[in-house]
Amino acid sequence: MAGPVESELEGGLNAIASKMGAGATGIADLRRMTAGATQEVWRFELVAAETRTPLILRRAPGGTRVSDTAVGLETEAELILAADKVGVPVPAVPYVLQPGDGLGHGFIMGFVEGETLGGRIARGDAFAAIRPKLARQCGEILARLHTLDPDAFPRLRRSTPRELVEQYRQTYRASGWPRPVFDLTFRWLDEHCPPDPTVMKLVHGDFRNGNLMIGPDDGVRAVLDWEIAHVGDPMEDLGWLCTACWRFGALDRPVGGFGDREDLWDGYEAAGGVPVDRAHALFWEVFGSMRWGVMCASMTAAFRGADPSVERGVIARRSSENEIDLLRLIAS
Repeated sequence: MAGPVESELEGGLNAIASKMGAGATGIADLRRMTAGATQEVWRFELVAAETRTPLILRRAPGGTRVSDTAVGLETEAELILAADKVGVPVPAVPYVLQPGDGLGHGFIMGFVEGETLGGRIARGDAFAAIRPKLARQCGEILARLHTLDPDAFPRLRRSTPRELVEQYRQTYRASGWPRPVFDLTFRWLDEHCPPDPTVMKLVHGDFRNGNLMIGPDDGVRAVLDWEIAHVGDPMEDLGWLCTACWRFGALDRPVGGFGDREDLWDGYEAAGGVPVDRAHALFWEVFGSMRWGVMCASMTAAFRGADPSVERGVIARRSSENEIDLLRLIAS
């Protein structure tokens, strides 16, 4: 039997079915998905005559709990629509929720078949044939993504490399727990910080294995989770994709656990991206590992306070893994 939240959602989606597709009369088979760490993700089928079309509702928790750090679901939808126009593979967005719909903040997007679990993509037999092609494909996609006009999204945060380093330094200090490896890393980042980019680009911010829908025969089918997009140095996206935590155990393949940096960089440059300076790319890889380490460490306060869940505790303890990754990177 459906719970109160599901029943309310089902009623609201039935009421706006015709806005999602011509001739639609309602929805069926609504169910909550386990995907989506910060947003609700619901799958359902749009019913029209004899056809059923699978769709996804991406919604703020409870429809109303909007994060201060995310771009907002309405902006996410705009980014996806704009990305589609420059050739970035993304889900279709047939409808963005309106205040009068009574469903809160969110949007409807097309269902894309494929795999997002990073471990399966990096190590599963089903993806063995496509893995060698993924790094270059990701470089080509990022080159197209970085052609998006930042001025079209004036609400996005703008950050220089040095401002981002300082942001995470303050987050680390707020944790109240000294970590010598983090202190060493921040000193390294200060010494190796690149100059501000001459041209700021729209940066996805979380382009990595786990946020890409991958098909076993054709590779990247959709770039997902645009909620922390911002304007800054485009090399940040390339470095984040190479961060060790997103290799899912396949540490010998630095790009997402499936490829080599050179293939990523070659694909990026061949598709029109700016030339990749190797030292510049290394800075962002170190920054990415530090960023994730600080994010993991900050989970300790949540685990000891308002959210003593297993998930928070497990993520918090992973900060030690990042310390090992950082020492290896700084020594390289």
